[in-house]
Amino acid sequence: MMSNKILLKDLTQSIQYLKGVGPKRAKIPELLGLTTVGDILQYYPRIYQDRRHIKPISQLRKGERETIKGVVIGAEQTGRRNILKIMVSDGTGYISLVCFGRPQMRKYLPTGTHIILTGRVNVFRSEIQISDFEYEILKDNEDDLIHTNRIVPLYPLGLGLPQGAQRTMRLIARLALDRYVQDLAEPLPSSILVKYRLPDASSAIKGIHFPDSEEEYKQARSRLVFDEFFYLQLALGMRRQRERQKEGIAYTNQGKLAEVFIRSLPFSLTRAQERVIQEIRRDMGSPTPMNRLLHGDVGSGKTVVAAVAALTAVEDGCQAAVLAPTEILAEQHYFNLSQYFVKAASQFASPGISPSPHLALLTSGLKAREKEETLGQVRSGEVNIIVGTHALIQEGVEFHRLGLVIIDEQHRFGVMQRAALRDKAQLTSTVAPDCLVMTATPIPRTLALTVYGDLDTSVLDELPPGRRQVITKCRSAESLPRIYAFIRDQVKAGRQAYIVYPLIEESEELDLKAATVAYEHLTKEVFPDLRVGLLHGRIRPDEKDEIMQAFYEHRLDVLVATSVIEVGIDVPNASIMMIEEAERFGLAQLHQLRGRVGRSTHPSYCILLTKSQIAEAVNSPHTIPDDDSLAKAVQRISSLVQTNDGFKIAEADLAIRGPGEFFGTRQSGMPELKLANPIQDIKQLQAAREEAFSILENDPTFSNPEHQLLRQVFEHNFKDRLVLSEIS
Repeated sequence: MMSNKILLKDLTQSIQYLKGVGPKRAKIPELLGLTTVGDILQYYPRIYQDRRHIKPISQLRKGERETIKGVVIGAEQTGRRNILKIMVSDGTGYISLVCFGRPQMRKYLPTGTHIILTGRVNVFRSEIQISDFEYEILKDNEDDLIHTNRIVPLYPLGLGLPQGAQRTMRLIARLALDRYVQDLAEPLPSSILVKYRLPDASSAIKGIHFPDSEEEYKQARSRLVFDEFFYLQLALGMRRQRERQKEGIAYTNQGKLAEVFIRSLPFSLTRAQERVIQEIRRDMGSPTPMNRLLHGDVGSGKTVVAAVAALTAVEDGCQAAVLAPTEILAEQHYFNLSQYFVKAASQFASPGISPSPHLALLTSGLKAREKEETLGQVRSGEVNIIVGTHALIQEGVEFHRLGLVIIDEQHRFGVMQRAALRDKAQLTSTVAPDCLVMTATPIPRTLALTVYGDLDTSVLDELPPGRRQVITKCRSAESLPRIYAFIRDQVKAGRQAYIVYPLIEESEELDLKAATVAYEHLTKEVFPDLRVGLLHGRIRPDEKDEIMQAFYEHRLDVLVATSVIEVGIDVPNASIMMIEEAERFGLAQLHQLRGRVGRSTHPSYCILLTKSQIAEAVNSPHTIPDDDSLAKAVQRISSLVQTNDGFKIAEADLAIRGPGEFFGTRQSGMPELKLANPIQDIKQLQAAREEAFSILENDPTFSNPEHQLLRQVFEHNFKDRLVLSEIS
């Protein structure tokens, strides 16, 4: 490596000591958490404005953002509001620069100053004006301009930053580039740059901040997107290598418990379930720990697959732990597994089949005596399938021999929580437990590669036979009388219905009150002759179980609930899902709720009740609201109305929300993507993955001289994440 070359990671000089900055200017980036030169160079613009096209003043158009070049011909102070007007002429006309409360501008722009400026044109009393503008004083070399007469970067700024923050950020970025960009070292092997026609690191950093053309910007972005994916895939590949080096449990049983369980089911497994069960059993038979992601659409049968995996562990004398993010979801898993195993209980007791599964539920809501008894049974091994929330990882929980960890909706857990459960498993064993990560949110392949690229993936892409598409409609409150009449007709025909109200953490008390008030209204005024139940998260666990069991056994016709029923309750006879204030739910959550119906051969319906503006736009696509939040709600609900395909919905959700929010990548132990988008940049993602995994396969220790700089950058980027990435 040339001694005068530096890596971005080495640019630790404080911004304020950069020549031309100083403590005062450095306060702006500091408010954004940027303290070093390296921070600035890696803080990329949000958007760009093309200010290269200079217009004569005589041709300016009202309302347009225009760039002009001229000379200051005078200034005047007007009115009581301390308004300064600076007149600029270019020979074709003149324009007034209106400066509110900025009398100092007379000093900065004295008569005779040649300037170039950009701003939005307005006309007031026949006078052409610009009040919101950026300018630069013209000197000998117009190539040095950074705020006008070029493609100008606009940086992402938070609220509360002082006026002129954009100019300051632009200036500091330019000063940093002028001082350091030519000295940046190139960490990527030259073979990769040539193969994918990528610019070098210096050109990419310069081109992303101050591109001279659209093509230069595209080239710069392409390189930096490749970098983001490449280092992420290196981390995923290293995590995969580490996991495969650990000693795991090689299960040797014949799967008798699983066979008995499958025979007891009142339905046949789908081909997808059979395929996935084979993949899981093959992993569990291997001496290396299983690390598998199981994802599929709602109703595709993940619980049955998880039950088979748990029984495989139990038959070999191990325990299985099912970790769920909420008490209601843990209770529903416990309820569903209990229902399954009760039906198979007599066959589990057959000669030669031992031990039979013994379930327990462990949540923070248990009474002290119940909790102590359960903990003792888990410690002794009497309980071999433990379902619970984060209570499973708290102090005092000891397993007898934990061999399988099943994590449901895992993106809702922090990295350290997941690590704690795996650590508990190794307190009583030197081997690592198998791990099955489940989600009912279908994951687009592009995002699976970025978030779960280290895991083996199983997909349940087939619904059980007889399932029907759920007919989905969007309606406003004006339609409620007809909707209620429809629900009554369905109940008379023997069906059941859910009516769901939003439950948002920030307004939980109000939401619970709304659901309770609605329950009273429905019971007394709308459906006085029907059996209506109420379910929400504040109800005691034993009452919840009783209510769910009553609905399951058709002792209730209508279940009014908050979104606690999003996942878990399987009532084939329920054929209607009505969701109040559907615009308050996320797309994936709406799809999960809809999945509570359509679980039999009966025609099923999902009715999304929204604001009238949204309903009108969904049903008449030419009337999209101007309001951004309403427009996004229209996008979400339209996606749901148009398709039942969870994978298409997941793609739409990713497109609407972006990869950072979609699946909690901030919790994954990995850096968030600044520029890269797994949907738009799929080719870059695939190329980066291929190159990263190739290097790890051929040079896992980065001993090749061509990989020395690469190793330094990787270790710097992941020095605080390597442990987290290993356990996430």
